[in-house]
Amino acid sequence: MHVHLVDGTYELFRFHYGPNNRDPRHGATIGVLSSMLDLVRDGATHVGVATDHVIESFRNDLYEGYKDGSGVDPDLFAQFPEIEDALRVAGFAVFAMVDHEADDALASAAVAAAADPRVERAIICTPDKDLGQCVSADGRIVQYDRRQQLLIDRAAVIEKFGVGPESIADYLGLVGDTADGFPGLPGWGAKSSSVVLARYGHIEHIPDSADEWDVTVRGAAKLAATLADHRDEAMLYRTIATVITDLDLFESVDDLRWAGPTPAFAELCAQLGAPQLVARAERLAPVS
Repeated sequence: MHVHLVDGTYELFRFHYGPNNRDPRHGATIGVLSSMLDLVRDGATHVGVATDHVIESFRNDLYEGYKDGSGVDPDLFAQFPEIEDALRVAGFAVFAMVDHEADDALASAAVAAAADPRVERAIICTPDKDLGQCVSADGRIVQYDRRQQLLIDRAAVIEKFGVGPESIADYLGLVGDTADGFPGLPGWGAKSSSVVLARYGHIEHIPDSADEWDVTVRGAAKLAATLADHRDEAMLYRTIATVITDLDLFESVDDLRWAGPTPAFAELCAQLGAPQLVARAERLAPVS
């Protein structure tokens, strides 16, 4: 059994800003529903969709500059709660996050699914680099970029970032993440961070003095001094970048099995102006 865990917020943004969106108010919702049916058409049987019901989370209490949704297109933001209702009536399990984020739900669901011996693989469907920290060494938790049709396993994480999944949060703590609103440390770029973390693993294990480093990095003395002066900030950024993996989202992976649309799906599609989705969903529904 494979379990597909989809980043619904990412999908909503992707379709809203997609070149084929002709309906700013409802086009993203229609696009996500169609995309989910594509996932089922391609063989997915057990599916969970994580969404940000609101944009702010507990991380905003940790760091004032963390993303708060400022500047989000009102037409897009209005679809945040609507996509959750639409997915539910389409028959999909939805993890709507309020205090936490969709990334936390994806991580928690992946860990819970992989704990079930019936699950061969938990597939986190998002290109978000934060989720690289969830990819497992045994290949039972992977990422999948549906847009590029790219499977991201441990080797792919190392190839892209220069460090393993266990160091991704540390990497983001040093380089920062502009999408999430935290800056990282001055001077610490992708190359220097990957080289140092490939050797030391975690921020707290990096020596304060460059004289103690046994890796060669350009500008090591300045980087070490910056880290020594701002280590607490780097540790905070790492905390912000670390996904939560113990949220209680479902009792069993059986709860994620897609059994087809509910009777309310036809009315919803009529309201969206997308009646064609009804016939697709009914054709794909498994025979009981």
